[in-house]
Amino acid sequence: MNAPVDLERIQTGDELERCPFPIPYGWFGVQFSHELEVGQVKMETFFGKEWVLFRGEDGSVGITDPYCPHLGAHLGHGGIVEGNNIRCTFHHWQFNSEGWCKEVPYGKVMPGICKKKPVLKTLPVVEKYGIIFAWYHPQDVEPMWDLPTVPEFEDPDNHVEVKYHSWDIGTCIQEIAENSVDTPHLKFLHGAPMIPPVEFETDGPISKYNIMDGYIWGIGHGPGISETRHNKGDVAMLMFALSTPVHAELTRTRMAFTWKKYPEGSEDAKTAEHLYNHSIGEAEGEDSAGFESVDLIVWDNKKYRPNPLLCDGDGPILKFREYFKQFYVEGAE
Repeated sequence: MNAPVDLERIQTGDELERCPFPIPYGWFGVQFSHELEVGQVKMETFFGKEWVLFRGEDGSVGITDPYCPHLGAHLGHGGIVEGNNIRCTFHHWQFNSEGWCKEVPYGKVMPGICKKKPVLKTLPVVEKYGIIFAWYHPQDVEPMWDLPTVPEFEDPDNHVEVKYHSWDIGTCIQEIAENSVDTPHLKFLHGAPMIPPVEFETDGPISKYNIMDGYIWGIGHGPGISETRHNKGDVAMLMFALSTPVHAELTRTRMAFTWKKYPEGSEDAKTAEHLYNHSIGEAEGEDSAGFESVDLIVWDNKKYRPNPLLCDGDGPILKFREYFKQFYVEGAE
């Protein structure tokens, strides 16, 4: 039985862990579409382990366990795409994106289990909006909610070409996501002129936050997808943020930005461009700083306090942590 927590005692740094969490479950953006070409085989690490990605000739994407079910050869070393399958270099067995064995080139009779079910572990994959999404659950539970429909991406003709960025951040995704409700840091870390108010609500895997009556408002779709809009006047800039755990203490955050097309040289066009540049830390002529220039310094070096010393102006941090807790499977490493 766990000892009761002494809330009057402040833990020292030696007692704290940087990222005391398992990998959460949910949908995650693991690649931009342009990062995986037709016929390409790639090796990537996310969710705390190595995976092999491949794109078939019809454009379909597979994400598989690296080791062939036959004799354990690594599919990422010498494996090639054959049609829409990945072919092991060792004996040329082929597997499709769902893990079914499709060919044993020298066998007269395929192993019986290969006719009954997939034999190579794969992840559910959906490619949408120029992003390859993978569903991860440590117990291989099937997807529990759908990917979002994003209006800006649904109407590309009336929005600027999507701009893609990626950063590696030395912490877990819960620490990154918690920033959305921590508005005092906007003043003291980013240099904003005030501490804006924030509203935060949840509904199952969905979270919503509203900073300063719509100046920034966002929707979280599970732990790995954040649909955030930065607004100024009638101008809105979409920041579609995708945080994927590489391992327990490293997150790869990809972001896709777009906004409505405004007449070239207009004030609205300049405003949208400035909102974008601010978000990636490249804006000029302003006192506040974007996340890349200041947040990463904190995230890369902080430790998580499970019992934080909070004051009345800190916002709904504990409510956010309670929401995020649902994405951890009890007993997962």
